[in-house]
Amino acid sequence: MEESLLNSMQKRSLSNSPSVTELRRKKHEILKRKIIIFGILFIVLIVGLTLISRIKKININEVKISGNIVIDTNFIKEIVDKNLNESYLWIFPKTNFLIYPQEKIEKDLKDKYKRIKDISIKNKYIRILEIVVKEYEGKYLWCGSIPKELDSRMEQECYFTDSGGYIFDEAPFFSGEVFFKLYGHIDNEDKIPLGNYFNTEIFSKLIKFKEFLEEKGFKLTSLWINNQNEVYFNLSTLGLAPISPSIILKTDFDYEKMAENLEAAVTTEPLQSKLKNYYAKLQYLDLKFGNKVHFKFND
Repeated sequence: MEESLLNSMQKRSLSNSPSVTELRRKKHEILKRKIIIFGILFIVLIVGLTLISRIKKININEVKISGNIVIDTNFIKEIVDKNLNESYLWIFPKTNFLIYPQEKIEKDLKDKYKRIKDISIKNKYIRILEIVVKEYEGKYLWCGSIPKELDSRMEQECYFTDSGGYIFDEAPFFSGEVFFKLYGHIDNEDKIPLGNYFNTEIFSKLIKFKEFLEEKGFKLTSLWINNQNEVYFNLSTLGLAPISPSIILKTDFDYEKMAENLEAAVTTEPLQSKLKNYYAKLQYLDLKFGNKVHFKFND
């Protein structure tokens, strides 16, 4: 034990010797110099990169926008300019052609304008930013969960949808039968209509049946899916009747079967003659009952 204590005292004496203390001091000075040198080099690097990033020849100074039809060019440019006028870490300008925020610009524009279907952003000749916008085309109107004719208390607002039922923009008031209208619940009732879809599970089937009806000479104005999973294809009255007649079926209908049943019914008597001579008195054609087509005309 005495030998161990002696060794410990000797080690402590060596660690506190002038030579060891001086060696430590030198190592500390070397480390301190390295930190200062690296710090200076880092600052020089940042300053150099900052100066380089701000060279006019490699910074965007013009934005060209094309392809937009409905969305105002100035509105698009406002969002683009807002992004370009910012800096990374308050140092590097976002106008630099190597680091401009392409994805952020695209996201901000799509978030703001649901009408935008696609955006192409390219840096042309370094200083020119070209933005090509592709908008959704208004094919139908979604006008709420229930036709206003069935509930006059409703404030009806209509929205444009594309050919796939995507709701992308508010629609102005249209008189007459300019657009085919859709009524019924949208896919996500918790969200606002914009950016949502109308019945994606059966939409393509509904449109396919709509086109079949039009091929058979029916002039359609709208469709409505009610809470009982019934689909009403409303027909134009051609100005001859105050209430629109309807073709009715269930949402789970078999397209081929329904098309075959309806075609057989409208090409045989007595329905063929009644449609030809008393169309204005038609109330409905009901396809919900298997192979039978029920119909009713006003007296």
